Amino acid sequence: MKNTLIIGTLLFSGITFLGSCTNNDDSAQITEEKVIEEVVEPQPEVNYLETGKGLAMQTKASLGKNLALAINERGSDGAVEFCNIEAIPITDSMSIVLGAKIKRVSDKPRNANNQANEAELAYINSWNAAKDKGEEHLPLLTELDGKMVGYYPIVTNQMCLQCHGTPEKQINTKTLSKIKKLYPADKATGYAEGEIRGIFVVEMNKN
Repeated sequence: MKNTLIIGTLLFSGITFLGSCTNNDDSAQITEEKVIEEVVEPQPEVNYLETGKGLAMQTKASLGKNLALAINERGSDGAVEFCNIEAIPITDSMSIVLGAKIKRVSDKPRNANNQANEAELAYINSWNAAKDKGEEHLPLLTELDGKMVGYYPIVTNQMCLQCHGTPEKQINTKTLSKIKKLYPADKATGYAEGEIRGIFVVEMNKN
């Protein structure tokens, strides 16, 4: 009888212990899940306009650095040859590195492959209209075909005028000859400092 009582007591204790362990595990799991739920927070909304601007500026810096090096080593006529061979490949390589489609376009392109489309021309024209009125015209963000697309102006400076200014004034004879040879249909001359020569177009995937 004593043996039966002892065995029964041990069995009851074991069941109680196992139940206690199970309850503790469940409690720990619930606690862990609760902590995980508290830690996970919604991601902040992406500012695509500023993101695109950063990508455009990085691309501009890469092109500008290489262009300045070409001018220092070979003069402005050498820079024309550099742009003819390297400008589009450098832009394309930056697209791969930065994870966005980046291109340069203009209403008056030097290379026909850089011709602006209708939407891009509308932005360039609105920028020029604002400048004529003395108004500030900011970059533009739009959504096209499920992508976020930013337009960022390329404004001429003194270095640009060596190849994009007035022929025989800012553009010397040797450089002008090189332009005519490499770009027979060139439209990209006659600019003054502070004018819009084209735009960077940055196409980004939506997160």
